[in-house]
Amino acid sequence: MERPDYLNLKNGNKSKLPFSKKEYERRLKGLREIMSQQDLEMVLLTSMHGVAYYSGFLYTSFGRPYGCVVTHEKCITISANLDAGQPWRRSIDENIIYTDWKRDNFLKALVAIVGRKQPPKKLGIETDHLTVDMQSKIKSIFTSSELINIANDAMNQRMIKSNEEIELIRNGSKVADVG
Repeated sequence: MERPDYLNLKNGNKSKLPFSKKEYERRLKGLREIMSQQDLEMVLLTSMHGVAYYSGFLYTSFGRPYGCVVTHEKCITISANLDAGQPWRRSIDENIIYTDWKRDNFLKALVAIVGRKQPPKKLGIETDHLTVDMQSKIKSIFTSSELINIANDAMNQRMIKSNEEIELIRNGSKVADVG
């Protein structure tokens, strides 16, 4: 039996996310401005906070890699088969699932999104989160791509809170005050 390296699974409807679609669009617009300033064609987010902030999907890795590819048009999460359709339901845009029958299927899913024939000239990554091994593997796949650290710029964007974020923080504080 041939098992797929990656697949799409959309079981169910999209779930209500912590923030509005407009809020996620605002965040993605900010990231895309960073991308334009640095001449990046796409960004691969791999940290829990980066993926959640821009896509709405908060993952638990269980030792598996997760990611979110952001281009100037799309926001696609990459998730392990363990989560089935949940990442699609809990993210703002698309999702691709990699199976873990074989090592490095995460990278095969990444290649399925990015493509090998015309890889980005510059690919934004979070160097404060990627392991040396994973960064090396990404570089070996996208040999002509320059890997650019966007972690600090993304962090600076996350530090400036929107009205929706402030409201969520205030509501959380009220609950904490009750005890």
